[in-house]
Amino acid sequence: MLTQRHNFIIELLIAFIVLLVFSIPVQAAEKSSVHKAKVIEHWTPARIKSAQPRDFFLDPQGKAYMGSRKNGFSPYGQSLAGQITAADTSDPDINNRFPADGATIGDSSLFSAQVTDNEFESDTGVRSVSIVIQYPAGNTESFRATLTGANTWAVTLRGFSDSTGWAWWVEAKDRAKKGGNQITSAAFNFDVATGAEPPIDPPEEPPVIPPADGIIQNAQWPVEGSHGGAVLTAAGRIYFEMPSNRKRKGPWDGYVCSGTVINDSDTDTSNNGRAIIITAAHCAYDDANKAFARNVLFIPNQGATTGTRTDGDCSNDPMGCWTPHFAVVDDDWSSRTFPNNIPWDYAYYVVDDSDSGAHEGPGIAGLQAAAGGLPLSFATPYVNDGDPGPSSIDYTHALGYSYSEDPNFMYCAEDMTTVDYKEGSTQNWWLGHCDLSGGSSGGPWLQPVTAGNGPIMSVNSWGYTTQSGMAGPYLHSSSASCLLSFAESTDFSSIDTRFGEAGIEGACD
Repeated sequence: MLTQRHNFIIELLIAFIVLLVFSIPVQAAEKSSVHKAKVIEHWTPARIKSAQPRDFFLDPQGKAYMGSRKNGFSPYGQSLAGQITAADTSDPDINNRFPADGATIGDSSLFSAQVTDNEFESDTGVRSVSIVIQYPAGNTESFRATLTGANTWAVTLRGFSDSTGWAWWVEAKDRAKKGGNQITSAAFNFDVATGAEPPIDPPEEPPVIPPADGIIQNAQWPVEGSHGGAVLTAAGRIYFEMPSNRKRKGPWDGYVCSGTVINDSDTDTSNNGRAIIITAAHCAYDDANKAFARNVLFIPNQGATTGTRTDGDCSNDPMGCWTPHFAVVDDDWSSRTFPNNIPWDYAYYVVDDSDSGAHEGPGIAGLQAAAGGLPLSFATPYVNDGDPGPSSIDYTHALGYSYSEDPNFMYCAEDMTTVDYKEGSTQNWWLGHCDLSGGSSGGPWLQPVTAGNGPIMSVNSWGYTTQSGMAGPYLHSSSASCLLSFAESTDFSSIDTRFGEAGIEGACD
C-alpha cells in the first residue's frame, strides 16, 4: 500500500514537472504575442506622423548632432551650449557663372556657378543648385547641378540646336529651416551655333544629361528596368521609440529609420525560423541614454503601399507590418557615445517567423518567405579603383526610405572612397555626393548591384552638417559577422519582451 502511494505521488510529480516544462514556452509565446500586438496598435497615424528621422551628423569640429540639414540640428551627447541653430535668414550667393552673358556655345556646354552660403558660419551650407535653361520659344527646363569642388556647382548639357534667343540662370537653396532660403540669379543670354540649319521650333525633348561620372545624389529607386530587384521587397521602414533621458521615466520619442532583411549566406535563406534585419546601431540602441529601442515596427516594401504615405494601416502595405523580437548591437557601441562608437554603427533586428502575433496585414507565412533577403558580404569591397563611373568595380549604391518624400524608396550612387571622422580614427566608407533625405539611416549599401540584386557591404550611418555625403561602417574586418551569430542563434524564449525594450549587447573582441 505504501509503495503504491509512493508511486502515485511520484507519478503526480512527474506529470506536474512535464506540465510545467511544456507550459513555460507556451506562456512566454502568449506574452510575446500579446506584447507584439500592442506594438502594432501603438503606431497610430498620429504617432507615425510625429516620428522623426534619427539621422546623425558631425560638424567640422567633430561634434555630434541629430536632426536634418533641412530642419536644423540638435546636439547629441553634448551640452546645449554647442548646439547649431538653423537661424540663417540670408540667401546663398551666386558668382563666377559660366558661360558668360552673351556667349555662343556649341551643341554641348558646361554650365557652372560658384555658390556659397553663410549658414552655420560656414561657406558650405548650400543644399541644392539647379541650372534653368530657357528655350528660344520661352519654355524652360531645370537640371540639377553637382558640387565639383571649391563651392563650384556644374552640369554638362548636350543636345542644343542652332538658334539665338536662349537664356539660362541659377536657382540655389541653402539648408536653413522651413525648406531653406532660395535665390534665383539674373538671366544670362546665349546663342547656339553648331553649323546645322536652325530649327523652326525648339526641341520637343530636353537636352540629355548623363550624370557626371555616374553620380546620383538623391533619386527615387525605379521599380522596373535595370533597377527594381530583391532590394525592393527586402528593404523597409523601421519605426521605434527611444527615451528622452537616462532615467527613462520621461517621454519616449518616436523615430524612423530604414533596414533590410538579409540572408545569412548565399545558399541558406531560412535563418533558423527567423528573419533578420540589418540596420544602423543608432536605430536600435540609444547610446546616449543607454537603452534599446522599444515599440519597434518594420514595414517592408513600404514604397508599394496603396496608401498615399505611411499611415499605420498595415493592410494597405503589400507585406503588412512586422514586430521584431529583439535587437543585437556591439557592446562597443552601447558602452560609448557617438561619435566615439562610429566604427560599430551596425545592428540586427530579429523577427520570430513562427509567431503569428509578430505580423499584421495580408496573410503571409513569414517575413523571410515574403520579403526574401539580400546576402551580407564580409569580404573587403572595392574602393578607389581609379576608374570613374557606373562600370567601375567600386561603384556603390546606398538606399533608404525618405521621410520628406514619404513613401518613396530613394538611392544615391557613385564611386566609393573613405573618410576619417577624426584624425587617427578608424575609417568609414564614404559617398561624397550622396544627399539621401532623412529616414534613410540603416539602409543598405550594395556593391556590386545588378537589377536591384547585390550583397550588402555597409549601411547608411552619418553625414556632415555642412556638406553632402554619407558614411558607412566597415562590415568586413569588424564584429558584424560575430554579431550576426548572436542574431541567428539566440533562443527567443531567453529574451523578455514584456516591457517592449529587448536586446543583446554582444561582446565580439
